[in-house]
Amino acid sequence: MISFTVRMSFRSDDRDEILQILREFTRLSRQEDGCVSYIPHFVESDPNTIVIYEQYRDEAAAEHHRATPHFAKYAVGGLYQKMLERNVENLTAIA
Repeated sequence: MISFTVRMSFRSDDRDEILQILREFTRLSRQEDGCVSYIPHFVESDPNTIVIYEQYRDEAAAEHHRATPHFAKYAVGGLYQKMLERNVENLTAIA
């Protein structure tokens, strides 16, 4: 199992557009065969920051996700164009 979080910050003016992008990107990502979990969150203490919790069956499924047309459209062509900062944290399950 591959698990990680992606934290991105955006301008407050972009919040509605980011929300719209994430709704469609999430819907399509959850349909991928190897996707176990894909959950975007707004951070309550910082409404200009989102955290996406992602979990994939294996590294091949995570790579497949990054190669999909919806990743190119909504991540690279959408979120990445609007983000001010991005941080990825790889996770190791304890139990």
